[in-house]
This record gives sequence, structure tokens and C-alpha cells, in this order.
Amino acid sequence: MASTTDSGSCSPRLSLSTSDSISDIGTPETERSTLFSGSLSNFLYPDQQFIAVVGGLGYIGSHTCFELLKAGENIIIIDNLSNSFRGVYDRLELLSKLHYEGHEIDAPIMRFYEADFRDETAIKSILSEYSQPNRRFATTDDDSVITSRIKGVIHFGAYKSVSESIRNPLKYYANNVAGVIELCATLRDYNIKNFIFSSSATVYGSLANSGVPLKEEYCTHQTENFVDHDGLIKTTFGGCTGLTNPYGRSKWMCEAILSDLALADPEWTIIALRYFNPVGCDESGLLGEDPRGVPTNLMPVVLNVLAGTLPVLDIFGTNYPTPDGTAIRDFIHVTDLARGHIAALAATFNERVPKGFRAYNLGSGTGSSVLDVVTAVEAVSSTKIPIRAVDRRDGDVGICVAMPKRAEVELDWKTQKSLETSCRDIYNFLENKKGGPVPIG
Repeated sequence: MASTTDSGSCSPRLSLSTSDSISDIGTPETERSTLFSGSLSNFLYPDQQFIAVVGGLGYIGSHTCFELLKAGENIIIIDNLSNSFRGVYDRLELLSKLHYEGHEIDAPIMRFYEADFRDETAIKSILSEYSQPNRRFATTDDDSVITSRIKGVIHFGAYKSVSESIRNPLKYYANNVAGVIELCATLRDYNIKNFIFSSSATVYGSLANSGVPLKEEYCTHQTENFVDHDGLIKTTFGGCTGLTNPYGRSKWMCEAILSDLALADPEWTIIALRYFNPVGCDESGLLGEDPRGVPTNLMPVVLNVLAGTLPVLDIFGTNYPTPDGTAIRDFIHVTDLARGHIAALAATFNERVPKGFRAYNLGSGTGSSVLDVVTAVEAVSSTKIPIRAVDRRDGDVGICVAMPKRAEVELDWKTQKSLETSCRDIYNFLENKKGGPVPIG
């Protein structure tokens, strides 16, 4: 059975999914209008709802799209391909087909639009395909009340290099901050108010060096009371402490803006997912971290060293106050991270989390050093990785480990995969790219 996929630039094929979606779990199905408003998508998919994924062909975005498809969700992918490749869509199509082969239900619908999320005209054109006037609730005939079949948006469209943000801060504030403002204003016009925001542990700034796992209450946008790691009741006020680079500031600014938006308009449900350090790839080896340009994250650089395209792995800083002197990070398998988005959506649709703004750490709660990662990759690849100690990078912190309890309790989510599994899957991806045998399954 073929996966039901099509590009936004082509004529879509009709195929309606009968699979249960994550929004159906414990939630009665809502009435949907089938009024045809002239939109091709409204005509072909009159009863289908969708999740829109901005930046859905990137590393984390593509893995999240695959988890959405496996969960039975129809998806709309919006990506300008500035840091991803069109071929990732073809891989998603193949993975969806393989996953649903032999099933009695059709694969969910997947559509792709090559567009920049900051292009207001393009985004409005896309959203209009899935929207129509809701005359049942409108008080006038001006079509001002809109019903959208996009029930949620996940936003992965930010730039994410710490070093580049230091060199070119205006680029990061324009895309990451101004872009979120423009996107949310457009979503509001189409009455789409469920929003999952891709945030970062960088919002904790220099607090990451405190030596204790980071709780969400250490960085808030409104006043909160909480119990600290030492058991004392404390009050935190909206603000930030020691943000070390423009990238981190852009993420904090976006969170603050989204918190204010949800406070001003209680119809919004906004979840900010603070990522720690995503690694690994889907166990199939067909999806991985393969950015355009020069990679800056640890694992893509390690892959390039393994592949022979880089002669040595530079380790930025070997004199941190850690057991081996290298920086400690909370590494989380990207599939676990992707499933965190599914859990956040499910909690939103099932109203397990209240409307408004809420932040969650997505991490394992366990720290590993850079040398720990190198050792793990060497073990699965049976290859010695040449390393070179260099100076610390501007904007880096020595230790950054999550306290993931809030996500475990409220989202019913926690990590399942180990660092060793992450390294095995990365090596599997590298072998697939080379076209050689894949000795580790």
C-alpha cells in the first residue's frame, strides 16, 4: 500500500486516513464543517485535520514528522530548504510506506510546501487551503470567524548556531524573534492557536554552571512559586540570568513573547519545549543530522571525522570544572525528543495541560562529557577518532543537564534510549550514506 503523500506544488491525490490520531485518545471527535470554500484541499480532504510542521525537513523536524505519521496524524510540512534537503521528504514518504505496509488502514496524508515561514503571502496562501468561514459561529456575514483544519503548529524554523549568532546577531533576531511574531500574528488571523515552540536549554544561561539539574522554574516569564532541589519553597520572577549568546537570547525573547501572548489571549495553548542536546537518528538509518554548510553540533562533526571529510575532531575546552575537563551535556536521542512533541500535542488536545504558556525540559537528566561521547562512538564504530584540544568557544557553558520531572509528570513522557543507542544509530546512518554494509542493527 502506498503512502498518501504529495507536494504542495502538485495536484494532491485523494486518500483519507482511517487511523486513530493522537488527538483521538480520550477526546470526543469535534464537529467539522464540510462547506467547500473553493480551496482544493478543503474539497479533497473535507474531513481531515492536520498538524503543520514548520521546518519539518530539518534534523529534529523530520524525525518529529515521522513520529507524527506513525501516530496517525496528517501533516503539512513547510520548509524553505535553507538547512535541509528535498530528498528528506522522499525518505519520509518511504518510511511512512514501510511503516504502514500490511496495515488495514491507509497511511496518513503528508503534504510539502517549499516556503519561508517569514513570507506572509506564502503562509497565508497555505493556511487558506485548510480554512473556511465558520458560518455556524459567525455573528455577521463578513466571514471574520474562521475554522481551520490545522489543529496545531510545531515550529522548528529557527537558526540555531551559537557561534554564528555571535558573529551575526541581527540575522538571528530577525529570523528567530521577528519571525515568531509574524508567524503567530498570521496564525491568529486563521484562528490557529495551538502552538508548540522549539526552544532550548540555552535560555538558562549561566545557571547551567550551577552544578544542579536545571528546573523550568529557574527561567520563567511570570512569577512562580516552586520547591527547589534543596526542598525549600522559592519564588522566581520573570527574567533571565547570564544569557551567554544571541541565540540563547533569541530563544528567551521568543518564550517571553509567547508567554505574553497567551496571557493576553487565553484561547492560545503554547508549549515551549526546551531541548538539551539532541543526538542519534531514526533506527532505520534513513533519517539523520545532515545540515547544509559547515556543521557546528558535535555529532555531525564526529560523522565527518569518521567519514574522512575532516581530519580531526576539535574539542572546545579541556579545562572545565568537570571530571575529564571537557564540557558536560545532557544528550537525548532525537527519536525521544520527537516523541516529546507527540506527548506535548496529546496533552494539549486532551486538555491535560491548561491553556496558556507552559515550558518543559526535554532531556534525559543525565550528563555525559564530550570525551564520553567520543568513547561511545569509537566503541560502536571500532574506529579511533583523532581529537585535538582547542580553546573554548565564546558563549559555551561547562555543564548543562536537565531536570525532566515536569515533562514526565504532566506530559507522560521520558527518554527511552541511551547514549550508546544514539551512537549506534548515528553509525548506522553514516554507513547507509556511504552505501556500504550496516553491521549494527
